[in-house]
Amino acid sequence: MAQPERYEILVLGSGIGGKLLAWHMAQSGRKTAVVERRYIGGSCPNINCMPSKNEIWSAKVAHLARNGAEFGTMTGPVRVDMAKVRQRKRDMVERQIAAHLEHYKASGAELILGDGRFVEAKTLEVRLNNGGTRMLAGDKVFINVGTHPAIPSVPGLDAARPLTNIEALDLDYLPPHLIVLGGGYVGLELAQAYRRFGSQVTITQSGPQLMAREDPDVVAEVQRTLSDEGIQILLAAETFQVYGQSGKDVSLLVRTRTGERRIEGSDILVATGRIPNTAGILLEKTGVELDARGYIRVNERLETSAPEVWAIGECAGSPQFTHVSADDFRIIKDNLAGENRSTRDRLIPYCMFTDPPLARVGLSEAEAQRQGVSVRVARLPISAVLRAQTTDEKQGFMKALVGDDDRIVGFTMIGSEAGEVIAAVQTAMLANLPYSRLRDAVLAHPTMVEGLDPLFSNVPPRSVKEVTPKSAVG
Repeated sequence: MAQPERYEILVLGSGIGGKLLAWHMAQSGRKTAVVERRYIGGSCPNINCMPSKNEIWSAKVAHLARNGAEFGTMTGPVRVDMAKVRQRKRDMVERQIAAHLEHYKASGAELILGDGRFVEAKTLEVRLNNGGTRMLAGDKVFINVGTHPAIPSVPGLDAARPLTNIEALDLDYLPPHLIVLGGGYVGLELAQAYRRFGSQVTITQSGPQLMAREDPDVVAEVQRTLSDEGIQILLAAETFQVYGQSGKDVSLLVRTRTGERRIEGSDILVATGRIPNTAGILLEKTGVELDARGYIRVNERLETSAPEVWAIGECAGSPQFTHVSADDFRIIKDNLAGENRSTRDRLIPYCMFTDPPLARVGLSEAEAQRQGVSVRVARLPISAVLRAQTTDEKQGFMKALVGDDDRIVGFTMIGSEAGEVIAAVQTAMLANLPYSRLRDAVLAHPTMVEGLDPLFSNVPPRSVKEVTPKSAVG
């Protein structure tokens, strides 16, 4: 084996956690290299978060245009040009890539484009995208390889060449009838977007409800919104055979509670989960252990089983959100600087960008019950928020869970600007404030966050438990 080039910091994968670490270390004077197979900056700016929200916004514009008469704006027939939708998304991605390249240049971190595989502990062989190979060794190695969409083992599905979120966000045509396999966040976001672009859409979910982690009232509200827009939803529907090819003509045979059913469509989108990109990079040569699902085993400091090797983001089993991977970076950075930080007890918010969006932080009612946490539940319909009266975005509700000590332990919102409102509640939770501080806060009018006042005014009083006086005990 050729003598490897040596780096103090070697990062495999350029997702947000890895790139932030590389830029920080390079700016600190460490000789740093990042190996990236394809997507400069990782999946978020290229094929996942940013592109999906870009096209979802284009779909909302189409929806508003069709319904403009409700607001006094009269239009003629609305037509969506998917080639322009795609180009708008591509232009944004190009700007993001250019910004990333500037960051690499400014930081001094070396970006190496190629396919990296371990040949021994802390040593990578990189097959360069422009030809040739390089051998790289790092004093400290960070694995940041992410995940990819899972394709279920259904007869005929692989041969049908289904869309994943990657291909669905790069179509230049409008599918006449899009069949979405999976009722999670990605599937629901794209189902609504394509319905608003003008496709007929059917969602098939193998489980008994959409969004398996959410409370029934949350699921019911989201399902009602999607159904009202004309999306057909099949629950407890097991797909057992696929015929045809996506983009032409496809049909699915599904088993439902009422028997077998055939669904005819033009395109299939698979959104049934993700798989870590740990196969094929020869981790067995490094001493890095995997769990039963193929994720890298890490401790609370994100250290792997191999000395001086860390894992970051989704491949380490961290919750699959960009903001979590960014926090993984902060944890590793601070620990390397001699501080003591861990992934334990992180308060992680998330948002599903349907319209209206769903946002949650902390416990759901079901999770509180499973964990034996006593909570009081306050609810408020979005229609009671005065800002919603001005915009006519009155769908959804807010829900807060308050503990016996008056601290907020969970918050869920389905409604306009939910992703922004949740930040105010999360801040109060991080500060361990009693719910009354939000209830009594002076909040700007008329805004959606103003709804926190009447919401927390609805918190039920503490229950008074009867106690038998000791003197009365026989």
